[in-house]
Amino acid sequence: MKITVINGSPKGQYSITLQTVHYLERKYPEHEFRILNAGQKIKALEKNFDEAEELLTSSDAVIFSYPVYTFLAPSQLHKFIELVKQSGVDLSGIYATQISTSKHFYDVTAHKYIEENALDMGMRYIRGLSADMEDLLTEKGKTEAEKFFDRFLWSVSEGIYETKAPSLSNYTQTPATSVDVTDKKSGKDIVIITDNTDPESNLAAMIDRFRAVFGYETRIVNISEYPIAGGCLGCFRCAVSEKCVYKDGFDTFLREKIQTADAIVYAFTISDHSMGARFKMYDDRNFCNGHRTVTVGMPVGYLVSGNYSAENNLRTVIEARAETGGNFLSGVATDERDTDSQIDALAKSLSFALETAHTAPQNFWGVGGMKIFRDLIYQMRGMMRADHKFYKKQGIYDFPQKKRLTSMKMYLVGMLLSNEKVLSKMGNAMNEGMIAPYKKMFEKMDKEKKQ
Repeated sequence: MKITVINGSPKGQYSITLQTVHYLERKYPEHEFRILNAGQKIKALEKNFDEAEELLTSSDAVIFSYPVYTFLAPSQLHKFIELVKQSGVDLSGIYATQISTSKHFYDVTAHKYIEENALDMGMRYIRGLSADMEDLLTEKGKTEAEKFFDRFLWSVSEGIYETKAPSLSNYTQTPATSVDVTDKKSGKDIVIITDNTDPESNLAAMIDRFRAVFGYETRIVNISEYPIAGGCLGCFRCAVSEKCVYKDGFDTFLREKIQTADAIVYAFTISDHSMGARFKMYDDRNFCNGHRTVTVGMPVGYLVSGNYSAENNLRTVIEARAETGGNFLSGVATDERDTDSQIDALAKSLSFALETAHTAPQNFWGVGGMKIFRDLIYQMRGMMRADHKFYKKQGIYDFPQKKRLTSMKMYLVGMLLSNEKVLSKMGNAMNEGMIAPYKKMFEKMDKEKKQ
């Protein structure tokens, strides 16, 4: 087979993910691997896409190779996919899969993003490989890489692959309508971040209506106008200095103009099953903050133009990002139906969150994601010093093995549960003991109420 590898890493040949490809090249010499460093050459490809088109159209299969950045693929790979679609190149019938490396922080949403776009292009998609960054240096990791490729080859030979399912949602844009501007209260700073470039678009109308009905003054930051020099390079220079290697001033702009706000509303039109390449570049460049939840407690909201109901993976990304960041998601207003009422409801919900400092406990997406970061930063604390300092201060290092008293209690409970004679005599005592602290709390509440 002729296999084209789309290397989405901005590091090019120095990509950790790409080393798995090189390993497979050596283990399967009967196949031809052609590598396009799309992430590193993205600006050149924007000017001339001929090299990429020639490689893609002459392929039997395509492997998307990339590190996971901020829930998805790097912004450079987002842009490449955008360029493929814009070029009109026909990839239908070509097999596609992917290899990613990460610490498994939302690698599932990254893989689904690639899958959805491959299916958009009519490709025959086969499940990919999600590896840890150091996996290939272990025998287990090497075996898993070989098993992945064996399964890929078997799937090709047997004709077992995914194709795009018909859409179950009929999206018809419902325009937002204008409304008189309400009186505005002061004392809160609300920023609307958008990449919109069309003042006649429905997204622009949605933004206008939100600003009119929302109870506070708002300001707009249009990231399509900010001179962002490029996407995150994954160089880790900011891990110690907290400053980005780019000299475009984005890190200062982010900290002084956006993170100082009381609330953020993101406004975008769905593009390629995501917020689009420009927003992805903005998200990736937020890595100058490392893994620190610097906006924790800040409520957020979204104005979305497009078929949002059909975008399960994008919805997961938006909700999980709020959960891991410690941000209350005040709502997502779309233009699928009842656009005006959705926008009005978002405005009310965001006002409530601001005025009451409303927060909510993290669910699995937030708790699970932060535990991955907790262990990662502790292990890499010598390099990621700013993250380590922040995690210590915020009490994120909640290692369960250090809670020795709780562990001893659980050993005692385990001993009791393993003894049938003791269990038979206990009756309902264990259940009573579990709710005893709550009874004590309620008794105290009742007593205070009477007083």
